[in-house]
Amino acid sequence: MEAAEKVKKGVRERKGSGPKKKPISCPIKAGLQFPIGRIGRYLKKGRYSQRVRTDASIYFVVMLEYLAVEVLELAGNGAWDNQKHKIIPRHVLLVVRHDEELGKLLAGVTIAHGGVLLNINPVLLPKKIDKAAKESKLPSKATKPP
Repeated sequence: MEAAEKVKKGVRERKGSGPKKKPISCPIKAGLQFPIGRIGRYLKKGRYSQRVRTDASIYFVVMLEYLAVEVLELAGNGAWDNQKHKIIPRHVLLVVRHDEELGKLLAGVTIAHGGVLLNINPVLLPKKIDKAAKESKLPSKATKPP
C-alpha cells in the first residue's frame, strides 16, 4: 500500500538494491590525472574543427599526461644525480636538451630560469701537442752554446 501511495505522489523507487551510487568522473574511470572535460572544452573553444568527439579529448589528455610523466621522471633522476630533492627548471632544461626525442619536440621552446647548456666551441680549446713533437721543439740541454 505504501508503494502505491508513493507512485501516486510521483516518487518511484529504483529497481535494484541499495542506495544510489556516487557518480564516477571520466578521468577516474580512465585512470588519469588531467581533466578530460576541460581539455575537451579548450579543443572546442579553439575552433580546430567544427566538431570534436570526446575520444579526441581523452586521447589528447593521455598524450599530455604521458609527456608530463616522462619529463618529470627524467628531471627527478637528474635532480637525484645532482644530490637535490627538488626539481628546478634547470633540471628540466638539461633533461629536455640531452634527450633526442624531447629535444626535437621542444626545439623552439625556452624554459624560464633554465639557463643554457654548457658548450665550448672546439676551435677555442687549446691544441693538444704530442710528447714527441713537444720534445723535438724544445732545445736539449746538451746543445747549449758556450
